[in-house]
Amino acid sequence: MSSILDLSLYESGEQKIQWVRGYMPLLSGLEKEFEKEKPFAGLRVALSVHLEAKTAYLCRVLASGGAKMYVTGSNPLSTQDDVAAALVKSGLQVFAVHGATPEQYSAHLKEVIAAAPHIIIDDGGDLVNLIHNSFPQLLSNVIGGCEETTTGIIRLRAMAADKKLLFPMMAVNNAKCKYLFDNRYGTGQSVFDGINRTTNLIVAGKTVVVAGYGWCGKGVSMRAKGLGAKVVVTEVDAVKAMEAVMDGFTVMPMEQAAEVGDLFITVTGCRDVITERAMRRMKDGAILCNAGHFNVEIHVGDLEKLAVKTYESRKNITGYRMADGRTLHLIAEGRLVNLAAGDGHPAEIMDMSFAIQALSARYLAKHRGELSPGVYDIPQKIDDEVARRKLAAWGVSVDTLSKEQKTYLHSWNV
Repeated sequence: MSSILDLSLYESGEQKIQWVRGYMPLLSGLEKEFEKEKPFAGLRVALSVHLEAKTAYLCRVLASGGAKMYVTGSNPLSTQDDVAAALVKSGLQVFAVHGATPEQYSAHLKEVIAAAPHIIIDDGGDLVNLIHNSFPQLLSNVIGGCEETTTGIIRLRAMAADKKLLFPMMAVNNAKCKYLFDNRYGTGQSVFDGINRTTNLIVAGKTVVVAGYGWCGKGVSMRAKGLGAKVVVTEVDAVKAMEAVMDGFTVMPMEQAAEVGDLFITVTGCRDVITERAMRRMKDGAILCNAGHFNVEIHVGDLEKLAVKTYESRKNITGYRMADGRTLHLIAEGRLVNLAAGDGHPAEIMDMSFAIQALSARYLAKHRGELSPGVYDIPQKIDDEVARRKLAAWGVSVDTLSKEQKTYLHSWNV
């Protein structure tokens, strides 16, 4: 039995799913193909991804291919209860509630894994960790899985290095058609969608501090600049810091940036990026938010320790009044701001990322028993297929190499 807030909410959830479906031509095409092929016939799929409309459509596409779907969210504040209801109404098993307590969230993950899945689609590594640590008796059922995000792949590679990863996992995040577009353009836009709709403040003229200059940080910095902000980047990687400088941004340590920043956005995948030492230096009214997967980048415990008063300064924003009279504001409890305070990445972007998920899951089903445990890059063929499909959906054509050109590019004696 599913565990959701209220099945009667399904109509607005269905409306959301149908809206994004109209802007996700790759998934729409795969849905038709999967209906004919049934690549997941007889297979159970456990999915833990931010449970909103785009994810819901991915679930339906996999179900169209014969998968028995067991679905939960990957963040308590990103679940949309009406979307969960729409999935249950259409026959899928869903275990997710917006604002779930830590105990509820854990219970929902366990419900999904208890279904003994053959394929796991994860976002941050929670399901993979759970089945290894708490359900080892079910590991033999697993064909493999797909990981959506940078943080999850870091976890997987650590598990593989310790020889603890006991089935193959596809590194979806590392596909070019994922990180070049989802991480950069998707994160860049959706972070400010979440910030702007929650704060109702202008970005232009502010100093925006972006912690981390990976692909997500590049996207956030680019969008901040486009909105008229002065951008400061903080980094621990010298090469990425050089990139930021040459892209026109100011680079400095966080404690120095704390003194000039108006809006702080963490997007590193690491913990304790903003701590008490920086918080003590921040301006009155500074706004903090996180765009990394887990809510560990901004040390909320330090905010609570420093505060003499904590209050709701605006819906989904917590104010922390300091002893010296300054107030710092935290959006969405320090959780993933583009989903905990918004609707996540645009549908057209997630169309590519979720097409990679769907094709990677089909790849696992087709190659059942052929892959050893470990972390696998997405086959170039899948990346190319997604790119070709997307260009076709845009009505864009590209050149092709002649036989002579191919020979030239693959020869040394020319």
